[in-house]
This record gives sequence, C-alpha cells and structure tokens, in this order.
Amino acid sequence: MTRTNICTIEHSKIMVDGNLIFETETLTFQEFAKEAYKTMEFSYPKFHKMDNLSKLAFLAAEMILKEDDHSNTALVFANKSSSLDTDFKYQESINSKEAYFPSPAVFVYTLPNICVGEISIKHKMQTENAFFVLDEFDENFLNDYAEQILHSGKADKVVCGWVELYQENYKAFVYLLTL
Repeated sequence: MTRTNICTIEHSKIMVDGNLIFETETLTFQEFAKEAYKTMEFSYPKFHKMDNLSKLAFLAAEMILKEDDHSNTALVFANKSSSLDTDFKYQESINSKEAYFPSPAVFVYTLPNICVGEISIKHKMQTENAFFVLDEFDENFLNDYAEQILHSGKADKVVCGWVELYQENYKAFVYLLTL
C-alpha cells in the first residue's frame, strides 16, 4: 500500500506532507477551526453546526480530499475519547435550568461516527466507513483494516487517521492509502 497526503492538525497548525499550510495564534479549538475554515475558503455551510470532533475530522479530510471525485473512497478513523467532549456538552444541556429539554442540535453529535458521516455526505462517498475507539493510535490496525477494504474492491482509496479531541486537547493525523 502507498500512504500519501499526510495531514496533521494540532497546536493551532495544519501541516500537509510536512509543509505548514495554516497557523494561527488563537486560544481555543473553536476559534482555530473557524479561522482555518474561513482562510482555506471551504464551502460547506453545515461546518458551522458541527461539533468540534467533526470539525477536526472535516478539516483534516478536506486538506487531503479537496474537490476531487471521492465517491469510491472509504474512511477509517479512530480516537481515544470517542465523542466524550460533545457528550459532556449534551449532559450540560440536560442539566441546564434555562432549557426545558436537551438540545437536539448537540445530541446529533453524540456518536463519533457522525464525523465520518459528515465527510461522506460532503464528498458523496458511497463506500465503507468506520470509526474505532482505541486506547492509542494504532496505525497497523487502521492500515490492515484499510487493506482489507482495498483488496475487496469496495474502494479505490481509503482515508485513514486518528482524530482525537477532548476539551482543548486535539490532534488529527490523517492520510490517504491506495494499493
């Protein structure tokens, strides 16, 4: 397999294949994501409604996928915290004395696989996608899973990666695999 187009996002920086693509002095992930989206001139209005994990995965995937045809590209992502960051926000909306009921806008993102769904919708992907919750980044596991997809003929390419976000700690390491 061939690994190409490696994107890393952390500490308010986006790197692609070792080159700095975007950097800002912002303090929060929310500010960083908003500035990156605006600076990169992405056009996907649903981005602004996404939770932070989905925004992280979306930004990393966009750096790799761009506007090419990816209808036959699969997604295989993993992280450690699942959707815990959003789960806490949802719990806060339940506990809020100001709200009569929890926010359905937050509830939508209480599963980690929603972020691969957002990427799939944007790129009209009609292939397999998976999101694993692992104790640590395991590139061999992700690559083995991707290799099975590629050999089965279900996809021509697979975007793999680690997209971890909990509170203000975040890191994406995403790459494209082909046979």
